[in-house]
Amino acid sequence: MTAREWAMLGALSLLWGGSFFFNGVAVKALPPVTIVALRVGLAALALFGLLRLSGLAAPRGGRVWGTFFAMGVLNNLIPFCLIVWGQTRIASGLASILNATTPLFAVIVAHLLTRDEKITGAKLVGLVAGFLGVGVMIGPQALQGLGDDLWAQLAVLGAALSYACAGVFGRRFRALGVAPLATAAGQLTASTLMLVPLALIVDRPWDLPWPDAPTWGAIAGIALLSTALAYILFFRILATVGATNLALVTFLIPVSAILLGALFLGEQLAGRHFAGMGLIALGLAAIDGRLFDRIGKA
Repeated sequence: MTAREWAMLGALSLLWGGSFFFNGVAVKALPPVTIVALRVGLAALALFGLLRLSGLAAPRGGRVWGTFFAMGVLNNLIPFCLIVWGQTRIASGLASILNATTPLFAVIVAHLLTRDEKITGAKLVGLVAGFLGVGVMIGPQALQGLGDDLWAQLAVLGAALSYACAGVFGRRFRALGVAPLATAAGQLTASTLMLVPLALIVDRPWDLPWPDAPTWGAIAGIALLSTALAYILFFRILATVGATNLALVTFLIPVSAILLGALFLGEQLAGRHFAGMGLIALGLAAIDGRLFDRIGKA
């Protein structure tokens, strides 16, 4: 990846890392499925407004919209619901470690289903180092519940596999000639059409008390920043570097979340945080390959 693409990947990790803060505020007042429906619905409205301002045509055609719905199922409906359900039964730290298996699944899925993203030794070494880095950074206490609720843990692993499949499936938007902004708007619209009825059935939001200002602020943050802007970056990165490299953002999200907590919430950084970040950096360098090539030539 180029320096610009690494920068976009880092920005995407910041946007998705910030979603943990927004979710933490919103979940105190609203049920999970309603939060997810508001998240994708408001993001879709924002992106269609941006499409009009940009002068881009809204995506049309049954084939394109069929692909949007399939992408919405793989990238939003399945993983969002599985993670939310899983986190009602297991700790968030354990869920984060299980979610960090996304790049491992992405390598396997891409190897089986693509011609240009095959498994290499450097990728495997880098992925294992990155995964271990996430585990070290979050800490061994996150593993205390490992094995206590197998179905919840399998749900989060299922979400990681779904994200990996979405990354490979989403490669086809480039062949369809759909711009990243239009792709993000279409996928989120399809997800909204599926999630809003689900929220109406499951949560009955008309029976809920009206949310306060901080809750609406959190919903706006997760919709506009962690979803609308994030998915523009997501599809732009996917179109240029592929599913395997895009999945590396899962390693960077815990780094972003911990650094944001240290910068804005006064949380203390421990030695394990720096050790974990070092392992993640080593893993990313191994996958990128250029640093090791220069060392070998020196």
